[in-house]
Amino acid sequence: MSKFRKKGKKSQPAVNTAALPDIVFMLLFFFMVTTTMRETTLKVENKIPFATEIEKLERKSLVSYIYIGKPIKELQPVFGTAPRIQLNDAFKTKEDIFQFVEMERDERDEAERNLITWSLKVDQKTEMGIVTDVKQELRKANALKINYSTKKTDKILN
Repeated sequence: MSKFRKKGKKSQPAVNTAALPDIVFMLLFFFMVTTTMRETTLKVENKIPFATEIEKLERKSLVSYIYIGKPIKELQPVFGTAPRIQLNDAFKTKEDIFQFVEMERDERDEAERNLITWSLKVDQKTEMGIVTDVKQELRKANALKINYSTKKTDKILN
């Protein structure tokens, strides 16, 4: 007979969960750092048109957006269905654009003020009259670096 006996079934040791809080906090920190919050709440319909020749903006931190389109359905009883200009989170008129440009410039560093790109996010069904008015007001405010936001398409739509 042997001197060593086996003591019944061997059980698996419990799973060590000591590192679990570290992993959870690491994931939480990762998502907090990489997630960007939407800066403005859209109050206008904004179906952006398609284009074939587009360029991606280098520094999105130097872009200020001007939204143009008809108000969303929830706001149409109050504001109607005519195209409106949205600056930040409020509807404004074309006369308010000069003040908006000055406020946006004041928020930036001195070296970056002339590098701001004014991006027009215009609904594809909006007529060009209001867009032309906005561009004229931007010109008066000496905001001359303007672009139109579009989506990329591989073919030309008729």
